[in-house]
Amino acid sequence: MKIATAAYPIDWHNSWSDYTEKKSRWVAEAAEAGANLLVFPEYGAMELASLASKDVAGDLIASIGAVSDRIDAADAHYAELAKAHGCYILASSAPVRVGAKAVNRSRFFAPSGAMVVQDKQIMTRFEREQWGISPGDPLQVIETAFGTVGILICYDSEFPLLARALSECDILLMPSCTDALAGYWRVRIGTMARALEQQSIAVMASTVGEAAWSPAVDTNVGAGGVFCPPDRGFPSTGVLAEGTLNVAGWTYAEVDLARVAAVRKEGQVLNRAHWNDQYERDTLVTKVQLT
Repeated sequence: MKIATAAYPIDWHNSWSDYTEKKSRWVAEAAEAGANLLVFPEYGAMELASLASKDVAGDLIASIGAVSDRIDAADAHYAELAKAHGCYILASSAPVRVGAKAVNRSRFFAPSGAMVVQDKQIMTRFEREQWGISPGDPLQVIETAFGTVGILICYDSEFPLLARALSECDILLMPSCTDALAGYWRVRIGTMARALEQQSIAVMASTVGEAAWSPAVDTNVGAGGVFCPPDRGFPSTGVLAEGTLNVAGWTYAEVDLARVAAVRKEGQVLNRAHWNDQYERDTLVTKVQLT
């Protein structure tokens, strides 16, 4: 299979047709390159706030409602694109109101147009302290025609027990939105560590560029990347493909999931299989004094 992962700019749109034309163009480009799985980043859907007004788009809290109000229509467009191009698409995540709270929600589309949603589990300080985003529904193992998929949204990629809950997944998708180089590297390091621990393919998508009109996503630093366990049948670096930092566009990688099964069974190391060895020791740590 071929994976396309995005370094995606958040643009101002003057009309709904501007937005749908952009999405159609991006999806068509990846599909024409032979991609079966397309991954858009976290909070890329914030560009939908531009369809309200400058005042709404420029208001941190009001922009949540503006984006949430447009998600059903955006998802209908994603479903059409998935069906038209016969591919799986992880849509850009969005703040979505669910009852009295807002969650950070990704939506994953099959070539049939069917959709599964995945909410972020652990909020960053910005989401907790300024935006009021809450944790959503639990993680899910998603069965697809090519293998099993799990989604860890941005900060979630930095927590190994979340990835462990998805240990049966062949592919982990990590859509991200980071405003500094340090943030990009935190997510990238987490993504590569999860590929190592769970002996899986791990895919990072990023937002890039400036969106000065949005207080939520005004500055974006990142790149797309596809990572793997540095073991038999894979690159020794653990990098299948990496985009150029802060350059918008797709990064592509050819992936053979039979290699994932092989390395889990006969790798030079068996991190995933040996995970529980951590808990089988009578004492995990002791304290000593050296003077």
